[in-house]
Amino acid sequence: MNMSFLQEMFSTITQRDALRRRRSDERLPATHGRLVESCRALLESDGEASSITLAGRCLELYSRLDDQEKQRFFERLTEDFSADPEHIDQAYARYRDSRDNLALQALFDACEPSRQEVLRRLNLTSGGTHELVRMREDLLPLLPEHPELGALNADFAHLFASWFNRGFLVLKRIDWNTPAAILERIIHYEAVHEIQDWNDLRRRLDARDRRCFAFFHPAIGDEPLIFVEVALNKGLPDQIQAILHGQDNDVEASDAADTAAFFGISNCQTGLRGISFGNFLIKQVVQELKQELPGLRHFVTLSPVPGFRQWLETICRGEDAPLVGDARQALEALETDDWHRDSARAATLEEVVKPLAAHYLLREKNHRGLPLNPVARFHLGNGAELHRINWLGDVSAKGLRQAAGLMVNYLYVLDDIERNHEQYSTDGTIAHSSGIRDLDRRARKLLKGETAK
Repeated sequence: MNMSFLQEMFSTITQRDALRRRRSDERLPATHGRLVESCRALLESDGEASSITLAGRCLELYSRLDDQEKQRFFERLTEDFSADPEHIDQAYARYRDSRDNLALQALFDACEPSRQEVLRRLNLTSGGTHELVRMREDLLPLLPEHPELGALNADFAHLFASWFNRGFLVLKRIDWNTPAAILERIIHYEAVHEIQDWNDLRRRLDARDRRCFAFFHPAIGDEPLIFVEVALNKGLPDQIQAILHGQDNDVEASDAADTAAFFGISNCQTGLRGISFGNFLIKQVVQELKQELPGLRHFVTLSPVPGFRQWLETICRGEDAPLVGDARQALEALETDDWHRDSARAATLEEVVKPLAAHYLLREKNHRGLPLNPVARFHLGNGAELHRINWLGDVSAKGLRQAAGLMVNYLYVLDDIERNHEQYSTDGTIAHSSGIRDLDRRARKLLKGETAK
Protein backbone atom coordinates (compact mmCIF):
# COMPACT_ATOMS: atom_id res chain seq x y z
CA MET A 1 0.00 0.00 0.00
CA ASN A 2 1.16 3.52 -0.74
CA MET A 3 2.75 4.81 2.51
CA SER A 4 2.34 8.46 1.54
CA PHE A 5 -1.41 7.85 1.27
CA LEU A 6 -1.48 6.35 4.77
CA GLN A 7 0.56 9.23 6.16
CA GLU A 8 -1.73 11.79 4.54
CA MET A 9 -4.84 10.02 5.87
CA PHE A 10 -3.31 9.81 9.36
CA SER A 11 -2.43 13.50 9.27
CA THR A 12 -5.96 14.41 8.12
CA ILE A 13 -7.56 12.46 10.97
CA THR A 14 -5.33 13.99 13.65
CA GLN A 15 -5.78 17.51 12.27
CA ARG A 16 -9.57 17.07 12.19
CA ASP A 17 -9.59 15.81 15.77
CA ALA A 18 -7.33 18.65 16.85
CA LEU A 19 -9.62 21.21 15.19
CA ARG A 20 -12.66 19.72 16.96
CA ARG A 21 -10.95 19.88 20.36
CA ARG A 22 -9.60 23.37 19.69
CA ARG A 23 -13.09 24.70 18.99
CA SER A 24 -14.26 23.11 22.22
CA ASP A 25 -11.31 24.51 24.20
CA GLU A 26 -11.79 28.04 22.89
CA ARG A 27 -15.03 28.25 24.85
CA LEU A 28 -13.02 28.05 28.09
CA PRO A 29 -10.56 30.68 29.35
CA ALA A 30 -6.88 29.89 28.83
CA THR A 31 -4.88 29.71 32.07
CA HIS A 32 -1.44 28.44 32.93
CA GLY A 33 -3.07 25.86 35.22
CA ARG A 34 -5.09 24.32 32.38
CA LEU A 35 -1.98 24.28 30.21
CA VAL A 36 0.04 22.51 32.92
CA GLU A 37 -2.66 19.85 33.22
CA SER A 38 -2.66 19.44 29.44
CA CYS A 39 1.11 18.95 29.53
CA ARG A 40 0.67 16.24 32.17
CA ALA A 41 -1.86 14.51 29.95
CA LEU A 42 0.57 14.78 27.04
CA LEU A 43 3.31 13.08 29.07
CA GLU A 44 0.96 10.25 30.04
CA SER A 45 -0.25 9.68 26.48
CA ASP A 46 1.09 6.51 24.85
CA GLY A 47 -0.48 6.75 21.39
CA GLU A 48 1.01 8.76 18.50
CA ALA A 49 -2.32 10.11 17.24
CA SER A 50 -3.49 11.14 20.71
CA SER A 51 -0.09 12.69 21.49
CA ILE A 52 -0.22 14.80 18.34
CA THR A 53 -3.73 15.96 19.24
CA LEU A 54 -2.76 16.77 22.83
CA ALA A 55 0.36 18.63 21.65
CA GLY A 56 -1.78 20.77 19.37
CA ARG A 57 -4.13 21.47 22.26
CA CYS A 58 -1.23 22.55 24.49
CA LEU A 59 0.19 24.92 21.89
CA GLU A 60 -3.25 26.39 21.21
CA LEU A 61 -3.73 27.05 24.93
CA TYR A 62 -0.30 28.65 25.15
CA SER A 63 -1.08 30.96 22.23
CA ARG A 64 -4.02 32.41 24.18
CA LEU A 65 -2.11 33.12 27.42
CA ASP A 66 -1.27 36.70 28.32
CA ASP A 67 2.27 37.64 29.36
CA GLN A 68 1.67 37.09 33.08
CA GLU A 69 0.12 33.67 32.51
CA LYS A 70 3.02 32.70 30.22
CA GLN A 71 5.47 33.56 32.99
CA ARG A 72 3.49 31.47 35.48
CA PHE A 73 3.48 28.58 33.00
CA PHE A 74 7.27 28.80 32.60
CA GLU A 75 7.64 28.79 36.40
CA ARG A 76 5.41 25.73 36.77
CA LEU A 77 7.12 23.94 33.88
CA THR A 78 10.51 24.55 35.49
CA GLU A 79 9.46 23.51 38.99
CA ASP A 80 6.83 20.80 38.48
CA PHE A 81 8.55 18.99 35.61
CA SER A 82 12.09 18.85 36.98
CA ALA A 83 14.08 15.67 37.60
CA ASP A 84 13.14 13.60 40.67
CA PRO A 85 15.92 13.84 43.32
CA GLU A 86 15.07 10.42 44.79
CA HIS A 87 15.33 8.73 41.38
CA ILE A 88 18.68 10.45 40.82
CA ASP A 89 19.98 9.28 44.22
CA GLN A 90 18.84 5.70 43.57
CA ALA A 91 20.32 5.65 40.08
CA TYR A 92 23.61 7.07 41.34
CA ALA A 93 23.79 4.48 44.10
CA ARG A 94 23.38 1.68 41.52
CA TYR A 95 26.04 3.22 39.30
CA ARG A 96 28.42 3.72 42.24
CA ASP A 97 28.16 0.02 43.04
CA SER A 98 28.28 -1.41 39.51
CA ARG A 99 30.17 1.15 37.40
CA ASP A 100 28.68 -0.37 34.26
CA ASN A 101 27.20 1.32 31.21
CA LEU A 102 23.64 0.21 31.88
CA ALA A 103 23.70 1.86 35.29
CA LEU A 104 25.30 4.95 33.77
CA GLN A 105 22.53 5.20 31.18
CA ALA A 106 19.93 4.82 33.92
CA LEU A 107 21.62 7.69 35.77
CA PHE A 108 21.51 9.85 32.63
CA ASP A 109 17.81 9.08 32.23
CA ALA A 110 17.08 9.91 35.88
CA CYS A 111 18.87 13.26 35.59
CA GLU A 112 16.87 14.41 32.58
CA PRO A 113 13.96 16.64 33.66
CA SER A 114 10.57 15.54 32.39
CA ARG A 115 10.03 19.01 30.88
CA GLN A 116 12.45 18.01 28.10
CA GLU A 117 10.08 15.21 27.16
CA VAL A 118 7.19 17.70 27.30
CA LEU A 119 9.02 19.87 24.76
CA ARG A 120 9.79 16.86 22.55
CA ARG A 121 6.13 15.86 22.51
CA LEU A 122 4.98 19.41 21.80
CA ASN A 123 7.19 19.19 18.73
CA LEU A 124 5.09 16.29 17.38
CA THR A 125 2.33 18.49 16.03
CA SER A 126 2.44 20.25 12.67
CA GLY A 127 4.17 23.60 13.08
CA GLY A 128 5.32 22.64 16.57
CA THR A 129 8.97 23.44 15.96
CA HIS A 130 8.29 27.05 15.05
CA GLU A 131 5.84 27.43 17.93
CA LEU A 132 8.51 26.24 20.36
CA VAL A 133 11.00 28.70 18.90
CA ARG A 134 8.45 31.45 19.56
CA MET A 135 7.87 30.09 23.06
CA ARG A 136 11.57 30.46 23.85
CA GLU A 137 11.42 33.98 22.40
CA ASP A 138 8.84 34.73 25.10
CA LEU A 139 11.06 33.14 27.75
CA LEU A 140 14.34 34.95 27.02
CA PRO A 141 13.30 38.46 28.22
CA LEU A 142 12.30 36.98 31.59
CA LEU A 143 15.72 35.49 32.39
CA PRO A 144 17.50 38.58 33.78
CA GLU A 145 14.90 39.05 36.56
CA HIS A 146 14.04 35.35 36.93
CA PRO A 147 17.31 33.40 36.83
CA GLU A 148 15.52 30.31 38.13
CA LEU A 149 14.06 29.94 34.62
CA GLY A 150 17.58 29.39 33.30
CA ALA A 151 17.15 25.64 33.67
CA LEU A 152 14.17 25.70 31.30
CA ASN A 153 16.14 27.87 28.87
CA ALA A 154 18.98 25.33 28.99
CA ASP A 155 16.48 22.60 28.06
CA PHE A 156 15.32 24.59 25.05
CA ALA A 157 18.92 25.24 23.97
CA HIS A 158 19.84 21.57 24.40
CA LEU A 159 16.98 20.37 22.21
CA PHE A 160 17.33 23.12 19.60
CA ALA A 161 21.03 22.32 19.20
CA SER A 162 19.94 18.85 18.01
CA TRP A 163 16.88 19.85 16.03
CA PHE A 164 18.75 22.60 14.19
CA ASN A 165 21.87 20.55 13.58
CA ARG A 166 23.84 21.61 10.50
CA GLY A 167 22.72 18.43 8.73
CA PHE A 168 19.11 19.66 8.73
CA LEU A 169 19.83 23.16 7.41
CA VAL A 170 19.23 24.03 3.77
CA LEU A 171 21.21 26.80 2.06
CA LYS A 172 19.28 28.81 -0.52
CA ARG A 173 20.28 31.80 -2.60
CA ILE A 174 17.91 34.74 -2.24
CA ASP A 175 17.38 36.83 -5.36
CA TRP A 176 14.70 38.93 -6.97
CA ASN A 177 12.91 35.77 -8.18
CA THR A 178 12.56 34.39 -4.64
CA PRO A 179 8.89 34.22 -3.52
CA ALA A 180 7.60 37.55 -2.23
CA ALA A 181 6.70 36.08 1.19
CA ILE A 182 10.38 35.29 1.81
CA LEU A 183 11.52 38.67 0.48
CA GLU A 184 9.16 40.40 2.92
CA ARG A 185 10.77 38.48 5.75
CA ILE A 186 14.25 39.49 4.57
CA ILE A 187 13.17 43.15 4.78
CA HIS A 188 11.70 42.59 8.24
CA TYR A 189 14.64 40.65 9.67
CA GLU A 190 17.51 42.79 8.33
CA ALA A 191 19.23 43.81 11.57
CA VAL A 192 22.48 45.45 10.48
CA HIS A 193 21.60 47.92 7.71
CA GLU A 194 17.87 48.61 7.48
CA ILE A 195 16.25 47.93 4.12
CA GLN A 196 14.25 51.05 3.33
CA ASP A 197 11.79 49.72 0.75
CA TRP A 198 11.36 47.28 -2.14
CA ASN A 199 13.61 49.36 -4.39
CA ASP A 200 16.35 49.18 -1.79
CA LEU A 201 15.87 45.41 -1.53
CA ARG A 202 16.07 45.02 -5.31
CA ARG A 203 19.28 47.02 -5.39
CA ARG A 204 20.78 44.59 -2.87
CA LEU A 205 19.57 41.43 -4.59
CA ASP A 206 19.32 42.08 -8.32
CA ALA A 207 22.57 43.88 -9.10
CA ARG A 208 25.34 41.94 -10.86
CA ASP A 209 27.68 42.52 -7.92
CA ARG A 210 25.35 41.27 -5.17
CA ARG A 211 24.57 37.92 -3.62
CA CYS A 212 22.40 36.89 -0.67
CA PHE A 213 22.19 33.46 0.95
CA ALA A 214 20.02 32.13 3.76
CA PHE A 215 19.67 29.00 5.88
CA PHE A 216 16.24 27.39 6.13
CA HIS A 217 14.97 24.42 8.17
CA PRO A 218 12.40 21.96 6.76
CA ALA A 219 10.25 22.13 9.90
CA ILE A 220 9.92 25.93 9.68
CA GLY A 221 9.28 26.26 5.95
CA ASP A 222 9.72 29.72 4.45
CA GLU A 223 11.01 31.31 7.65
CA PRO A 224 14.76 32.04 7.23
CA LEU A 225 16.99 31.28 10.20
CA ILE A 226 19.88 33.55 9.21
CA PHE A 227 20.99 35.30 6.03
CA VAL A 228 24.09 37.04 4.74
CA GLU A 229 24.39 39.82 2.17
CA VAL A 230 27.46 39.86 -0.08
CA ALA A 231 28.97 42.57 -2.28
CA LEU A 232 31.44 41.62 -5.04
CA ASN A 233 34.32 44.08 -5.24
CA LYS A 234 37.69 44.83 -6.69
CA GLY A 235 39.77 45.16 -3.56
CA LEU A 236 38.62 45.28 0.06
CA PRO A 237 35.75 47.72 0.68
CA ASP A 238 36.14 50.37 3.39
CA GLN A 239 32.84 52.28 3.35
CA ILE A 240 29.32 50.90 3.72
CA GLN A 241 27.38 53.79 2.19
CA ALA A 242 28.91 53.12 -1.23
CA ILE A 243 27.67 49.53 -1.03
CA LEU A 244 24.19 50.37 0.28
CA HIS A 245 23.63 53.08 -2.31
CA GLY A 246 24.76 50.89 -5.17
CA GLN A 247 27.56 53.18 -6.28
CA ASP A 248 29.88 51.90 -9.00
CA ASN A 249 32.74 49.79 -7.65
CA ASP A 250 34.34 49.00 -11.03
CA VAL A 251 32.79 45.53 -11.21
CA GLU A 252 31.32 45.44 -14.70
CA ALA A 253 30.67 41.69 -14.49
CA SER A 254 30.59 39.27 -11.58
CA ASP A 255 33.67 37.39 -12.73
CA ALA A 256 35.69 40.63 -12.70
CA ALA A 257 35.56 40.77 -8.88
CA ASP A 258 38.43 39.56 -6.75
CA THR A 259 36.76 40.13 -3.34
CA ALA A 260 33.53 38.92 -1.74
CA ALA A 261 32.54 41.25 1.11
CA PHE A 262 30.03 40.06 3.72
CA PHE A 263 28.38 43.31 4.79
CA GLY A 264 25.30 42.12 6.65
CA ILE A 265 24.60 38.98 8.68
CA SER A 266 21.18 38.86 10.32
CA ASN A 267 19.79 36.23 12.69
CA CYS A 268 16.06 35.97 12.05
CA GLN A 269 14.66 33.92 14.93
CA THR A 270 15.12 35.44 18.39
CA GLY A 271 14.05 32.15 19.94
CA LEU A 272 17.16 30.49 18.47
CA ARG A 273 19.57 32.89 20.17
CA GLY A 274 22.73 31.05 21.17
CA ILE A 275 22.28 28.36 18.50
CA SER A 276 25.18 28.94 16.13
CA PHE A 277 24.45 29.10 12.41
CA GLY A 278 26.68 31.94 11.25
CA ASN A 279 29.93 30.01 11.18
CA PHE A 280 28.39 27.29 9.01
CA LEU A 281 26.72 29.88 6.81
CA ILE A 282 29.87 31.86 6.03
CA LYS A 283 31.96 28.78 5.32
CA GLN A 284 29.34 27.28 3.00
CA VAL A 285 28.75 30.59 1.23
CA VAL A 286 32.50 30.87 0.63
CA GLN A 287 32.43 27.46 -1.03
CA GLU A 288 29.38 28.39 -3.14
CA LEU A 289 31.01 31.64 -4.30
CA LYS A 290 34.33 29.99 -5.11
CA GLN A 291 32.53 27.43 -7.22
CA GLU A 292 30.58 30.12 -9.09
CA LEU A 293 33.43 32.66 -9.33
CA PRO A 294 36.85 30.97 -9.27
CA GLY A 295 38.55 34.37 -9.62
CA LEU A 296 37.63 35.43 -6.09
CA ARG A 297 40.77 35.69 -3.94
CA HIS A 298 39.61 37.55 -0.83
CA PHE A 299 36.70 36.84 1.51
CA VAL A 300 36.23 39.66 3.96
CA THR A 301 33.57 41.34 6.07
CA LEU A 302 32.67 44.98 6.37
CA SER A 303 31.46 44.86 9.95
CA PRO A 304 30.03 47.33 12.46
CA VAL A 305 31.60 47.89 15.89
CA PRO A 306 28.59 48.17 18.24
CA GLY A 307 29.45 49.39 21.72
CA PHE A 308 32.75 51.06 20.80
CA ARG A 309 31.48 54.61 21.22
CA GLN A 310 30.09 53.71 24.64
CA TRP A 311 33.45 52.23 25.64
CA LEU A 312 35.20 55.42 24.49
CA GLU A 313 33.00 57.40 26.84
CA THR A 314 33.87 55.16 29.79
CA ILE A 315 37.61 55.70 29.43
CA CYS A 316 37.11 59.48 29.40
CA ARG A 317 35.11 59.73 32.64
CA GLY A 318 36.50 60.85 35.98
CA GLU A 319 39.91 61.89 37.21
CA ASP A 320 41.11 58.28 37.18
CA ALA A 321 40.17 57.77 33.53
CA PRO A 322 42.98 55.89 31.74
CA LEU A 323 43.05 58.18 28.71
CA VAL A 324 45.75 60.88 28.62
CA GLY A 325 44.58 64.48 28.66
CA ASP A 326 45.31 65.46 25.06
CA ALA A 327 43.51 62.42 23.71
CA ARG A 328 40.56 63.02 26.01
CA GLN A 329 40.32 66.59 24.79
CA ALA A 330 40.45 65.46 21.16
CA LEU A 331 37.54 63.05 21.74
CA GLU A 332 35.33 65.92 22.88
CA ALA A 333 34.90 66.76 19.19
CA LEU A 334 32.70 63.65 18.87
CA GLU A 335 29.99 65.60 20.69
CA THR A 336 29.92 68.19 17.89
CA ASP A 337 27.18 67.84 15.28
CA ASP A 338 28.43 66.76 11.85
CA TRP A 339 32.01 66.51 13.09
CA HIS A 340 32.74 63.99 10.34
CA ARG A 341 32.10 66.66 7.68
CA ASP A 342 34.91 68.85 9.03
CA SER A 343 38.05 67.38 7.44
CA ALA A 344 40.50 68.97 9.90
CA ARG A 345 38.53 67.86 12.96
CA ALA A 346 38.02 64.40 11.50
CA ALA A 347 41.76 64.03 10.81
CA THR A 348 42.59 64.91 14.42
CA LEU A 349 40.06 62.41 15.72
CA GLU A 350 41.34 59.67 13.41
CA GLU A 351 44.77 59.82 15.08
CA VAL A 352 43.13 59.03 18.43
CA VAL A 353 40.10 56.90 17.61
CA LYS A 354 41.66 54.29 15.31
CA PRO A 355 44.43 53.28 17.74
CA LEU A 356 41.91 53.09 20.59
CA ALA A 357 39.68 50.91 18.41
CA ALA A 358 42.57 48.49 17.85
CA HIS A 359 43.14 48.35 21.61
CA TYR A 360 39.41 47.85 22.25
CA LEU A 361 39.15 44.96 19.79
CA LEU A 362 42.38 43.25 20.88
CA ARG A 363 42.59 43.93 24.61
CA GLU A 364 39.18 44.65 26.12
CA LYS A 365 37.57 41.41 27.36
CA ASN A 366 34.30 40.34 28.98
CA HIS A 367 33.90 38.25 32.14
CA ARG A 368 34.65 35.09 30.16
CA GLY A 369 37.94 36.44 28.85
CA LEU A 370 36.58 36.90 25.31
CA PRO A 371 36.59 40.11 23.27
CA LEU A 372 34.15 42.66 24.63
CA ASN A 373 32.77 43.35 21.17
CA PRO A 374 30.13 40.78 20.07
CA VAL A 375 30.87 41.08 16.34
CA ALA A 376 34.57 40.48 17.02
CA ARG A 377 33.70 37.39 19.09
CA PHE A 378 31.65 36.00 16.22
CA HIS A 379 34.18 36.42 13.42
CA LEU A 380 37.31 35.66 15.45
CA GLY A 381 35.61 32.54 16.79
CA ASN A 382 34.97 31.50 13.19
CA GLY A 383 38.68 31.72 12.40
CA ALA A 384 38.83 35.16 10.77
CA GLU A 385 41.68 37.65 11.11
CA LEU A 386 41.19 41.17 12.48
CA HIS A 387 42.53 42.83 9.35
CA ARG A 388 41.74 46.53 9.02
CA ILE A 389 39.94 49.38 10.81
CA ASN A 390 38.21 51.73 8.40
CA TRP A 391 37.90 55.40 9.36
CA LEU A 392 34.46 56.87 8.55
CA GLY A 393 33.38 53.51 7.22
CA ASP A 394 29.79 54.18 8.32
CA VAL A 395 28.69 57.81 8.53
CA SER A 396 25.02 57.03 9.13
CA ALA A 397 23.48 58.30 12.36
CA LYS A 398 23.59 54.74 13.73
CA GLY A 399 27.21 54.22 12.72
CA LEU A 400 28.34 57.49 14.30
CA ARG A 401 26.36 56.78 17.47
CA GLN A 402 27.57 53.18 17.90
CA ALA A 403 31.14 53.30 16.67
CA ALA A 404 32.24 56.88 15.95
CA GLY A 405 31.88 56.00 12.27
CA LEU A 406 34.26 53.04 12.28
CA MET A 407 33.87 49.75 10.43
CA VAL A 408 36.15 46.72 10.47
CA ASN A 409 37.35 44.22 7.88
CA TYR A 410 37.64 40.67 9.23
CA LEU A 411 39.53 38.58 6.68
CA TYR A 412 38.76 34.91 6.07
CA VAL A 413 41.87 33.21 4.66
CA LEU A 414 40.74 29.68 3.84
CA ASP A 415 44.07 28.05 4.63
CA ASP A 416 44.27 29.82 8.03
CA ILE A 417 40.70 29.48 9.33
CA GLU A 418 41.17 26.26 11.29
CA ARG A 419 44.48 27.37 12.83
CA ASN A 420 43.06 30.78 13.82
CA HIS A 421 40.00 29.12 15.33
CA GLU A 422 42.08 26.65 17.35
CA GLN A 423 44.39 29.35 18.72
CA TYR A 424 41.48 31.61 19.59
CA SER A 425 39.54 28.78 21.29
CA THR A 426 42.45 27.37 23.28
CA ASP A 427 44.32 30.43 24.51
CA GLY A 428 42.38 33.46 23.26
CA THR A 429 44.95 34.40 20.61
CA ILE A 430 43.49 36.91 18.14
CA ALA A 431 44.85 36.67 14.62
CA HIS A 432 45.50 40.21 13.38
CA SER A 433 47.38 42.07 10.68
CA SER A 434 50.54 44.15 11.04
CA GLY A 435 48.43 47.28 10.54
CA ILE A 436 46.31 46.43 13.56
CA ARG A 437 49.46 45.68 15.55
CA ASP A 438 50.86 49.13 14.74
CA LEU A 439 47.64 50.83 15.80
CA ASP A 440 47.67 48.88 19.07
CA ARG A 441 51.21 50.12 19.81
CA ARG A 442 50.06 53.69 19.22
CA ALA A 443 47.14 53.16 21.59
CA ARG A 444 49.55 52.41 24.44
CA LYS A 445 50.87 55.95 24.22
CA LEU A 446 47.33 57.26 24.63
CA LEU A 447 46.48 55.21 27.69
CA LYS A 448 47.97 55.82 31.14
CA GLY A 449 50.04 53.01 32.53
CA GLU A 450 50.66 51.47 29.10
CA THR A 451 54.14 51.26 27.63
CA ALA A 452 54.92 51.00 23.94
CA LYS A 453 56.61 47.79 22.83
